[in-house]
Amino acid sequence: MNKQQLAGMIDHTILKANASEAEVRKVCEEALEYGFASVCINPANISLASELLKGSKVKVCTVIGFPLGANTSAVKAFETDDAIKNGAQEVDMVINIGKLKDKDYEYVKNDIKAVVDAAKGRALSKVIIETCLLTDEEKVKACELAKEAGADYVKTSTGFSTGGATPEDIKLMRETVGPEMGVKASGGVRTYEDAMAVLENGATRIGASASIAIVEKAE
Repeated sequence: MNKQQLAGMIDHTILKANASEAEVRKVCEEALEYGFASVCINPANISLASELLKGSKVKVCTVIGFPLGANTSAVKAFETDDAIKNGAQEVDMVINIGKLKDKDYEYVKNDIKAVVDAAKGRALSKVIIETCLLTDEEKVKACELAKEAGADYVKTSTGFSTGGATPEDIKLMRETVGPEMGVKASGGVRTYEDAMAVLENGATRIGASASIAIVEKAE
C-alpha cells in the first residue's frame, strides 16, 4: 500500500481538550498536504475546519456524546444536527456504555438510531463502542445494535479510556458486521506496523494523531 492509499484511509485527529486554534489549523493543513480522509475534531472547531477544507476532498469529522457516551439521546441528536449545520460531514458517536452493560439493548439501539436519523442523507455515522470497557460478547452485541440502527461504521475507541484498538477486536467487529459496513480502528494506532495490523484484520478506516509518522513509513 502506497502513501496516498494509506493516507486516504486515515482520519487525522486532534481531540484533546486543550487543542488551540493554531493546532487545529495545522492539522487541517497537514490533512490537505497528505490527503487524509478527514480531520477529526471537537464540535467547537467544526466551522473553522470546514472553512479551511472547503473545496477539498478532505472531510470534516466530529465526535458526538464524546468521550463518555452518557448524554441523553435527545442531546446526541441535537449535537449531530448542530454539527452538520456547522459543516461536519462525518459524525463519530459514543454509545451509552452503561446501558449496554445493563443489557438495555432497546435503549442502546434507539440511542444510536437518534444520531443515525439526525445524520441520514447528510453525514456518515460511525458508532464508538469503547472496546476496552467491554467483554467480547458485549462488543459483538454493540456491533449488532449499530448495524440494526443503520449506522455506516463501527469504531473501537475514543482514545480517552483505558485502551485503544487491537487487531483482535477489529477482527471480531469485522466478523460481526460483515463485509458491507465500515470498521474504524482508533486509539493507540501510532505506527505503520499498528496500521497494517488493523487493516489486515478488517479495518477500513483508522483514527490517529500520529498519522504523518504512519504514512511516512509506507512505500
